[in-house]
Amino acid sequence: MVGRLIEKEDIGDYKLIPATDTKVDDLLAKLNDAQRLGNEFKSKVSIAFNTEDGPLRVETTVWSLTERYIQIKSGILIPLISILSVEY
Repeated sequence: MVGRLIEKEDIGDYKLIPATDTKVDDLLAKLNDAQRLGNEFKSKVSIAFNTEDGPLRVETTVWSLTERYIQIKSGILIPLISILSVEY
């Protein structure tokens, strides 16, 4: 899995930047599944994303998905263009 694991509460300590190889179109199906897993089954997924400090990842539930962001617990938003991978 890509990136160092951090706590979701620490995401705000980092500046998220677009992934060099944006895979938004390829990841949409996985993100939709991740949202369903979070909402219906309270299952966590591992999400890797790009920051100025390099790739990082969190293990969390996805609460919602929009055209531009995923929302996780505590209203934290991760831009889709920053996501490197989603694993569940």
